Amino acid sequence: MTGFDIGGLRLLGAAATVSLYAALCLAVWLDERRKAAADAARGQALARATGERPVLVVHASQTGAAEQLAWQTAQALHGAALPLRVAALGTLTPGDLEAAAQVLFIASTCGEGDAPDSALAFVRHVMDATPAPSLAGLRYGVLALGDRTFTHFCAFGRRLDDWLQARGAQPVFERIDVDAMAPPDLARWKHALGRLASVGDALAWREPARETWRLARRTHLNPGSQGAPVFHLELEPPAGTTPAWEPGDLVQVRVPHAPDAPREYSIASIPADGRAHLLVRQERRADGRLGLASGWLTADAAVGGEVVLNVLPHRNFRLGDNDRRPLILVGNGTGIAGLRAHLRARASRAGTSARPRNWLVFGERQAAHDFHFRGDIEAWQADGTLARVDLAFSRDQAARHYVQDRLRAQPALVRQWLDDGAAVYVCGSLQGMATGVEQALVEIVGDERVQSLIAEGRYRRDVY
Repeated sequence: MTGFDIGGLRLLGAAATVSLYAALCLAVWLDERRKAAADAARGQALARATGERPVLVVHASQTGAAEQLAWQTAQALHGAALPLRVAALGTLTPGDLEAAAQVLFIASTCGEGDAPDSALAFVRHVMDATPAPSLAGLRYGVLALGDRTFTHFCAFGRRLDDWLQARGAQPVFERIDVDAMAPPDLARWKHALGRLASVGDALAWREPARETWRLARRTHLNPGSQGAPVFHLELEPPAGTTPAWEPGDLVQVRVPHAPDAPREYSIASIPADGRAHLLVRQERRADGRLGLASGWLTADAAVGGEVVLNVLPHRNFRLGDNDRRPLILVGNGTGIAGLRAHLRARASRAGTSARPRNWLVFGERQAAHDFHFRGDIEAWQADGTLARVDLAFSRDQAARHYVQDRLRAQPALVRQWLDDGAAVYVCGSLQGMATGVEQALVEIVGDERVQSLIAEGRYRRDVY
């Protein structure tokens, strides 16, 4: 996600280890390609049956929004009777692009202009490859997702667009940049798809299924804090329904009478709890007004009232193949929400011999006011769910200490957990925390090993 300066950290004797991890990174990437082969074969079979090459709908997603849009795009184009295939950018090779008639890319930008974690394999092995592949004859379109509050707005989507044109590919329409999922920007994408399918604005676009939940409880967690107020919300699903999500997933909340895009929040609970728990910090705009979504959820929405939402699968932050691995869970502030869901799931295995170890590194301002979910954390320490807890309350002493400093203070332990197969999950603020954690990991184990952890799916982030 960020550039690193690791000069002086690479020891002379590390060359063999670096080579080993580089080989592992490539091996894992090739394994992911094999997993995608079955899906590719289905698209190719349909292409042979119709005599046409498939239209490839590709997503580069960090939180799941780009993937969701990819599936909506494929559903909308299904009526055009063209062979379609949906794929993650990180699983593709130049051959996949050459075999497609057209490719529609939906690409998120993470942080200050970076590719999503899930797309890094494609960036390293295809976009940065030498010699560069020729894509002459390929027709494509790009939907770039971003946020204008960041300096490098839609930077990865723009870089992908430039790279495709430099390789000889031809755009079928001008790149469409989307600011914070703004509906007018997405409407331009739907219109472009309609022209592509020769149906104009008659394109059938299916929005995610929304449900009306109930705000069952709202608790102010940090009265007296130096930071903005944080609220613990409990949302109850419609009567007679069984909530379905996995730890790591998000909810998209719709603010009443607001045309803006839905706001995403990490779910801090598991379905067995019966409610979706959220942790929401009350944001204020420059003019002093409350933020649109956080203000409504924390101040205006009536307890007992309705909240319209949909669950957004966040596959990049689910456990997946890491389910039986030890976990190093790192987060700050309201980022504890996404980590709590994983710990709730792990705690439900209490008493089983197969329960893996968990290490929590959590940071906030003051222990007296900002120790969110303290009761849960202490209970998990007592019952063994948490093998280790390191806390960083930055304002409780003259020298500021953060979660990345807690990692740096025990490099041998970090290396031991990773050698034992641990996966690292990071949730919270991108600026400062997440970038600092990544820099600390690079200092401890080296850039090549961090890259191989990403390729293995053992380093995952839900950052904002």
